[in-house]
Amino acid sequence: MSISDLYSSGKHKQEMGHFASVVKIAMVDNTITEGEQKLLDRAARKLNISEEEYKVILKNPDAYPINPPIGYDESIERLYRLTKMIFADDEVTKDEVVLMRKITTALSFPLDNIEKVCDEAIHLVMNDNDLDDFTNAIKKVNAV
Repeated sequence: MSISDLYSSGKHKQEMGHFASVVKIAMVDNTITEGEQKLLDRAARKLNISEEEYKVILKNPDAYPINPPIGYDESIERLYRLTKMIFADDEVTKDEVVLMRKITTALSFPLDNIEKVCDEAIHLVMNDNDLDDFTNAIKKVNAV
């Protein structure tokens, strides 16, 4: 097996773990709304999740660990997708925010800054900021 095969295999495992996190947020209330379904479909395409993998992950998202990305910008992009999922059904619940904070911790954001980062992420998505604006704002909030 070549190094590029190992990298692509590891990268795909990260993507599957991230997709499982997005599914967990969608399923916090035990239902997947139409808006959440559209966002899941879009995320699956972007993350190269096959139809079979999609079905397996939907059945048991807890079987997939969160594999934090190597790059900071990629962590922010994952946070962006997770936050978008929270708003997909036009309702933000306390359970979704609690789960979001746990996932944000697993994405390697500093523990003492999780609440501030998540609050800012929610505010940014609520105000329809795009990924570039979201990334810049999160970097400012998370500056050490």
